[in-house]
Amino acid sequence: MMRGMGNMQGMMKQVQKMQKDMEKAQAELNLREFVGSSSNDLVTATFTGDRKMKDISIKEDVVDPDDVEMLQDLVIMAVNDALTKVEKETEATMGKYAKGMPGF
Repeated sequence: MMRGMGNMQGMMKQVQKMQKDMEKAQAELNLREFVGSSSNDLVTATFTGDRKMKDISIKEDVVDPDDVEMLQDLVIMAVNDALTKVEKETEATMGKYAKGMPGF
């Protein structure tokens, strides 16, 4: 009976260590910056790993009051590009913790 309890304690310690490692990895990821861009880098958007926009840059020559839709499309393209990069890095960083765990 005691042998089973020792295994359970060992497993709980492993789970606690993995949880701390995950929290550390997530915190480090949140500090990183990801820059997305539209075609020809006319618009760039910078996000942190926790998906908060820090900056957006729009080149002057793309601003045309008669063609607002193009600027909107470029902003959307840059934002989506940055968020895709955040998502890929989050999966690469955090996905390793879910591998081999039931239900993930």
